[in-house]
Amino acid sequence: MNLLRRDLIALLGAGCASPWAMALNLSEGDAASGVRAALERGAQAAIANLGRTDGFLGNPQVRIELPGALKDAARLLRTTGQGRRIDELVTSMNRAAEQAMPEARQLLVNTVRNISVEDAVRIVRGGDNAVTRFFEDKTRSPLTDRFLPIVTKATERQSLSEKYNAVAGKALGFGLIRKEDANLQSYVTDKALDGLYFMIGQEEKKIRQDPVGTGSAILKKVFGG
Repeated sequence: MNLLRRDLIALLGAGCASPWAMALNLSEGDAASGVRAALERGAQAAIANLGRTDGFLGNPQVRIELPGALKDAARLLRTTGQGRRIDELVTSMNRAAEQAMPEARQLLVNTVRNISVEDAVRIVRGGDNAVTRFFEDKTRSPLTDRFLPIVTKATERQSLSEKYNAVAGKALGFGLIRKEDANLQSYVTDKALDGLYFMIGQEEKKIRQDPVGTGSAILKKVFGG
């Protein structure tokens, strides 16, 4: 019994209603192709949704807010007439993340197309967060390197980035925020990637729930009941 077939039977035996349990007559190649198609579709959709105006700013699930104590301090600043500056900073952070998104497209697509059968099986085994773990393991480090210059350029257009770093540095000294959140560019880059992986996971859930609606023959074959 091959590895993928054994895992699918295990899922069925555990009482899981996953469509994968209906795919016992598929070859490993077909199953891996289905995973590749699902992940590529999910990655492309996530980038398209996030890499546009208000892709981050207008989505409360991924909107980038000020970190930790700075968010609490911002509430107080609003009462002193500083609301506009706070809004400008939050908007600039989210716009920077939106501008960085297209840079992820080719790396994610290449990662998906090179997925092994073993990776496909791990995704089947891994549950709801398997896609996020897969993409983070493979792409977070190189995407950080690609995103950071774009985010830096975007945030430097706003003098607010310097003010953020100055205030955050003081907050860090008091232990009010994490070290990695004390630099605006690093913070936005990290949050942009969090948002990207989250949205990829959301897209993958949609595919599993309605593979027929994707219009893809291989997705229907692999994920359809």
